[in-house]
Amino acid sequence: MKLEDVRSIAKSHSIKAGHLSKTELINAIQTEEGNFACFATARNGECDQVDCLWREDCFDAVHHKEELS
Repeated sequence: MKLEDVRSIAKSHSIKAGHLSKTELINAIQTEEGNFACFATARNGECDQVDCLWREDCFDAVHHKEELS
């Protein structure tokens, strides 16, 4: 999902995007919705949240983090 789309969702939750990263915004949205702020924390491609809106981006973000390590 593009950052502009994430910002739009954040705005619908009255979250001010400011200079927050995509990960920070998604975590804020997850918290606002009463969910765990778990975006970009899935390890080994494991996540039990199969209906999560952020699932694909989450796995991509984790993979990117691991490449940088």
